[in-house]
Amino acid sequence: MEIKEYLIDVASRAGMHWLSTIIPTHHINALIFFFIISNLTIDFFAFFIPLVIFYLSFISMVICTLKVFQDSKAWENFRTLTDLLLRFEPNLDVEQAEVNFGWNHLEPYAHFLLSVFFVIFSFPLASKDCIPCSELAVITGFFTVTSYLSLSTHAEPYTRRALATEVTAGLLSLLPSMPLDWPYLKVLGQTFLTLPVGHLVVLNVSVPCLLYIYLLYLFFRMAQLRNFKGTYCYLVPYLVCFMWCELSVVILLESTGLGLLRASIGYCLFLFALPILVAGLALVGVLQFARWFVSLELTKIAVTMAVCSVPLLLHWWTKASFSVVGMVKSLTRSSMVKLILVWLTAIVLFCWFYVYRSEGMKVYNSTLTWQQYGALCGPRAWKETNMARTQILCSHLEGHRVTWTGRFKYVRVTDIDNSAESAINMLPFFIGDWMRCLYGEAYPACRPGNTSTAEEELCRLKLLAKHPCHIKKFDRYKFEITVGMPFSSGTDGSRSREEDDVTKDIVLRASSEFKSVLLSLRQGSLIEFSTILEGRLGSKWPVFELKAISCLNCVAQLSPARRHVKIEHDWRSTVHGAVKFAFDFFFFPFLSAA
Repeated sequence: MEIKEYLIDVASRAGMHWLSTIIPTHHINALIFFFIISNLTIDFFAFFIPLVIFYLSFISMVICTLKVFQDSKAWENFRTLTDLLLRFEPNLDVEQAEVNFGWNHLEPYAHFLLSVFFVIFSFPLASKDCIPCSELAVITGFFTVTSYLSLSTHAEPYTRRALATEVTAGLLSLLPSMPLDWPYLKVLGQTFLTLPVGHLVVLNVSVPCLLYIYLLYLFFRMAQLRNFKGTYCYLVPYLVCFMWCELSVVILLESTGLGLLRASIGYCLFLFALPILVAGLALVGVLQFARWFVSLELTKIAVTMAVCSVPLLLHWWTKASFSVVGMVKSLTRSSMVKLILVWLTAIVLFCWFYVYRSEGMKVYNSTLTWQQYGALCGPRAWKETNMARTQILCSHLEGHRVTWTGRFKYVRVTDIDNSAESAINMLPFFIGDWMRCLYGEAYPACRPGNTSTAEEELCRLKLLAKHPCHIKKFDRYKFEITVGMPFSSGTDGSRSREEDDVTKDIVLRASSEFKSVLLSLRQGSLIEFSTILEGRLGSKWPVFELKAISCLNCVAQLSPARRHVKIEHDWRSTVHGAVKFAFDFFFFPFLSAA
């Protein structure tokens, strides 16, 4: 029996090895990898990262709040224990023990405040289409009430007045944005006077501002209790309630009345009719998935899912000892909140450095002309000194965003990137041809009659191409455009040819999004382009990245008159808006960012 089991084990391992060598798992993994990499663009990260930060930090807020609820029970147990110990040990230093206990239990509060910062900083950057604001508003209101109920009764007069003041100020701040026509009531929430305090901060004079001044006084009174032990006994726990209340006001501004009603009914159903709700959600999900599945091409979906599942099935088969439960248990051994906060801090710092690097030293809307640049960094400067000295001098101009006019000379393709074709080329010949025809397009047949120029060009290549189909629609091109200085008119009306010097030409790098306008340009076309001066300034044919282009004298059919602008984020204004939102969250209506 042992020999038989050993032979079966050897045969199964040999069979698995033989099967894994037949199925091109490495090629399939490369195909999936190239597909994922091709979709990891800056726009994807700008959409995805704020949402990840918001949801993770919101989850961290909830976990920290639940931990605070546990600590409030620990405070009661601690006081019961100290009262009991005082009966047997009257000389026990209870105050020092209470101080040590209080400071040691401030960790969840610190994590909570850090999570609040991440939530507030990411909320204005995240897409509101992917955030259920009405549902989150109900959750924040629930935690506001529960965190207030968990506070100590020793400071109840101050906490009760503080919560009433805070809610009143928040409701008055919401009045100007309400759709109701109550002009006399809305005056209570409007700002009567603004006083600038420096260049970045504005002091607001309004009824909510006066209420917040009174709220600060109540904070001081809470901290003053028990010889300022109230700082960690009463004030810090109340800040949890304060932050939840402020967050609920912010999210309510993004919510709708119908959404709040839907969320309230949904949570009631979640509590009292959970099985029916789960069945209904599952049915709706199945119907939506079936509708989406039918609307797409079934063959492509089936093939894609089958191809992606092959490496996973083989991996699970060979690694049968892998346990999802074990992985979850190992993850829960560490502090979930600390793990979330560490990763969020790393992501925010990385994004901050990227923004500073990409936008920190740029000079926008520079008045530097091409003629001025040519005089400082062109052939004349090379003759007066030398090119190296000119390059060192012109490096001071790096970062200027300029808009110049020039003569289009020619454009060439410098790189063609097609990750799908690169991956398919690694597959066996017959599988590669079949996938090209499945995901791509077949070469058209040459037919007599009126055919378009594109079809004529492709049909001529049909006999010369190696494959019956192509996937050129996935091509991503990089271009280089050579632009010369425009001719200037002389005093007698004749054009001066002094500018027709190839050493004065500049080269512009362009991405695939400029393909349509670049293919329509003709030699000698007058174009207006925007770029940023960086790189080899002061040398022959400096290379800059094209940011915008428009043709000034092209025929309308060849190139539309509109300006073609590179799609790029204005990181500076985005971060400025996020910082302004975070500042207003913590200090409005008393102070607001300019």
